[in-house]
Amino acid sequence: MSNAFFDQVEALTEAGLLRRLSGAFARFIASVGDDGPQLMAACVLLSELEGRGHSCLMLSELNADPAALLGWSGDEWRELRASVGDWPADTAAWRALLAGCAQIWPAGSPDLNQPLVLDGERLYLRRYWQDETHVAGAVRGRALDRVMAADEEAATDDIRRWLDILFPHAPRGGGVDWQKVACAVAVRGKLGIITGGPGTGKTYTVARLLALLFATAGGRQDGLRVALAAPTGKAAARLKQSIDTALDELAVKVGSALPLRELAARMGAARTLHSLLGARPDTRAFQHHAGNQLDVDVLIVDEASMIHLEMMSALLAALPNKATLILLGDKDQLASVEAGAVLGDLCHKAEAGEYRAETLSYVHASTGQQIPEGFEGRGGPIAQQTVMLRESRRFGGPIGALALAVNAGDGASAVDVLREAQDNKVSWTDLAQSSDLLQLALAGRPGAEGGYRQYLQLIKNTPAEVDEIVQLAWVKSVLQAFESFRILCAVREGEWGVSGLNDAIEQRLQAAGLLKRTGEWYIGRPVMVTRNDYATGVFNGDIGLTLPDPARPGALRVYFSEGDNVRSVLATRLRNVETAFAMTVHKSQGSEFRHTAMVLPKDSGGMLARELIYTGITRARDYFTLLTPNGQVLLDAIAQRTQRASGLRNLLNT
Repeated sequence: MSNAFFDQVEALTEAGLLRRLSGAFARFIASVGDDGPQLMAACVLLSELEGRGHSCLMLSELNADPAALLGWSGDEWRELRASVGDWPADTAAWRALLAGCAQIWPAGSPDLNQPLVLDGERLYLRRYWQDETHVAGAVRGRALDRVMAADEEAATDDIRRWLDILFPHAPRGGGVDWQKVACAVAVRGKLGIITGGPGTGKTYTVARLLALLFATAGGRQDGLRVALAAPTGKAAARLKQSIDTALDELAVKVGSALPLRELAARMGAARTLHSLLGARPDTRAFQHHAGNQLDVDVLIVDEASMIHLEMMSALLAALPNKATLILLGDKDQLASVEAGAVLGDLCHKAEAGEYRAETLSYVHASTGQQIPEGFEGRGGPIAQQTVMLRESRRFGGPIGALALAVNAGDGASAVDVLREAQDNKVSWTDLAQSSDLLQLALAGRPGAEGGYRQYLQLIKNTPAEVDEIVQLAWVKSVLQAFESFRILCAVREGEWGVSGLNDAIEQRLQAAGLLKRTGEWYIGRPVMVTRNDYATGVFNGDIGLTLPDPARPGALRVYFSEGDNVRSVLATRLRNVETAFAMTVHKSQGSEFRHTAMVLPKDSGGMLARELIYTGITRARDYFTLLTPNGQVLLDAIAQRTQRASGLRNLLNT
């Protein structure tokens, strides 16, 4: 094979347009076969797209706009094609060429265990094809598996009786009580998917679903094994805290008819998915799998939009067929960093409903709710087990209006909200220089004061006595103050990215006398864990604060908040961490801050989309600040929707 192609790949890699891994993968494929440069080009692009969250390469994209595929310029795309030579003219030509390559298995033909799979007009790395096929089959099977008793009418009447107790009031303004509907739909099958934006009551709903599951379990309620999980430690802690609070309130309403407090106490703590499955160091394999499944009857997973394809496949393999899986998440948030957009694929008909006649009939019988016209249809089995919550009880006002405008792709309305808000709930700052942002990091802004000064001033009041109760209360107050404000970035690199801003903020806080850096570790340093560490029990995405160790003068510990609990690790034991005054929007998922400030870069390169903007906005509880050196980047991002190549939606027949 001519070196022209790989020379061009190397040039694109040096220019930062390709990962080095993508070229290495193509070279590996070239080393084990004599297929031509067309396959090598497909391999480079497939690997690159996998690194950007796609599970496959759509052959139609190979002759499409390069900016839509990778964000390259026309010149870069033309030079790559020229280095290949004979570029197939259309999708059919690509399929014919690839189907004849020795390193590709055309799905349905005799399988020789090739590393690549061609399925229809999609090219996969084999393991992603396997994961996608497994997820589709497992989810469809659960959606079709009804758990109603032999006497379905009596079971439905029992569900109706309990739902009327758990939801005694009609929704504000009338209309459908979608939370009540979600509980009824989830309890009749082995799969329930509840999606909705912030404040729509997903955990409020699932707490009532849990009560319903306990109530209808009959003599099994004492032994009903329930597990709670989420992709990150913080999201898991929030899930447990929210459910415990809701169940405690419900216990008063249902009284002795259902011992909710005792039943809830048996659930135990919520766990990360890695912890639940038994992740092991130095391997992608888990302790729990198809041959050693989880010992659960009900598994509730929050923040499901963050679950990537490989993790969802592992989770479904480890879940017994008899168990019920409940997925909670916001379908409009950013998808996982790794390949796949599983929740988005599962929920792509959620807004329309697409409920069949039998589902509508069951919902009416079990809830008394009449789903209005417009939500009926011929949706597949997944749609029948999916309910979208539509009323936000938290996001009114300008933050909610801004999130809605962004989600709708309405840039003009989003700008109007940002420019015209009168109550300081939202603000837009055109950054002329970084000093504006650094002042915000230091002390907040008018109407939303605070910034990082607040927690750093609390640190100066370290308790003098080594009293465990006093020390714990102080640590909690510092962590709470730190969690009240956060700067989120759309990108990692550059002046307006995580790496540049963390250094700049650190220097500004040091100049203000609020912290004193004497080495890598210093009092007040916020850190994010960047790699799972099973020895210390911290996981990728966990955020902690560095504070003095009360038991060892001069030593430092990193404290992590887990709901009402706090745990700590000696700073010197944490190897894979980075400073976290600023973090990416991706890493902020599952978190919520009183004041969220989001920074966009000067140039998006066509790689930012509305899901990122929406996710950043919806991390804010009370105040949101947007900072942009170039306002056009905001409008460009709102106009662009993330489209991840995947075959899962077709396989699901939702």
